[in-house]
Amino acid sequence: MRPTQIRMSDMPGPKTYNPWWGDKGGIIKQKGIVQYTVSPFRQRAAKHMFQNWIFNGYRRLAEQAPYWIVPFAIGYGTYTWAKRYHDWLDSKEGHLATGGGH
Repeated sequence: MRPTQIRMSDMPGPKTYNPWWGDKGGIIKQKGIVQYTVSPFRQRAAKHMFQNWIFNGYRRLAEQAPYWIVPFAIGYGTYTWAKRYHDWLDSKEGHLATGGGH
């Protein structure tokens, strides 16, 4: 689409306000609207991304480690205990100790 087609179309531009959907007679020019932009050459979205990750990312992971390592260790410990206990109960020695039979 060429810029002239957009300019001549019925859509209101960025500094106008359409008070009701489809009301072509009510397009009012707004006052006091200021738009700011940053040049794409000044943004530098990925500058030093990997270098900063090495230090900042490690620090952030180290801060969060107690919140996920402790529950993981408790869960893994419970799982290994239950697995060993279940294997013992399924063994001949476990059956004799609990008084049950096959």
